[in-house]
Amino acid sequence: MTRRRTPSQHPPAPVPWPVAGAARSRPLPPAARRHWAALDRPGSPVPPAVDPSALAALPEPARRWLTRALPSGTPAWSVAELSMRGEIRLGDRWRAFTARQLIAPGNGFVWAARTRVLGLPVTGFDRYGPGGAEMRWRLLGAVPVMSAAGPDITRSAAGRLAVEGLLVPPACVRAGWSAGPDPDTAVMSWILGGTQEDALVRVDPEGRLRELSMQRWGDPDGTGFGRHPFGAALSGEAVFAGVRVPAVLRAGWAWGTGRQAQGEFFRARIEGLRFG
Repeated sequence: MTRRRTPSQHPPAPVPWPVAGAARSRPLPPAARRHWAALDRPGSPVPPAVDPSALAALPEPARRWLTRALPSGTPAWSVAELSMRGEIRLGDRWRAFTARQLIAPGNGFVWAARTRVLGLPVTGFDRYGPGGAEMRWRLLGAVPVMSAAGPDITRSAAGRLAVEGLLVPPACVRAGWSAGPDPDTAVMSWILGGTQEDALVRVDPEGRLRELSMQRWGDPDGTGFGRHPFGAALSGEAVFAGVRVPAVLRAGWAWGTGRQAQGEFFRARIEGLRFG
């Protein structure tokens, strides 16, 4: 995935979901539909192309990444729909999942997924938006197994959005950017819920996004909410509508510490992506 594209005179059009994206065909949980609709922009006109002068003003590592990710003429899309599959650690076991997600960097997300516990289906969603955040999961679609909301959940979800917004590179051009502590790093900032969320991104010499780390609000150890090291490793590349995105993600708490392996709880591969 290191070849370069010839710039096009016409902006690339959104691509349909691939047939292989099994998560796409599964309906959203009813409670997630209105949150999804509030963030989605179906039928919106294609926005103008990303402004080259905006890219030129970024710190060099951020410019290196986004110049590689966004071919000339890419629309300044602000929303993306994804399908993914992977593993999530629940307790001391890794469990396979499939999921659909809508991400609107700087605004919100809905992540609707399906897994199994003791052979029985568990479905639900996590979401964040102007009205706050919540998590709602049910066994067999009826028995509540986990629900959470409130200020701490909202602050933690804001940090998650700051991380996952990297899967919508056109929208990241309008984030706040500053130089990082090392030559291949830059800091991407979003104001979410009145709080600035800073994420340190690491870019390799060819412009591939490799790692993200931040101090994210959460309670990973059950000792109380606060800021804790969180991060994600990014690898592989996939091209959707001409845009290059990391295809493989690993994420967890205690990132960059001696407990990083124990803190990892999420592994996924992006199977489909559509911009809007």
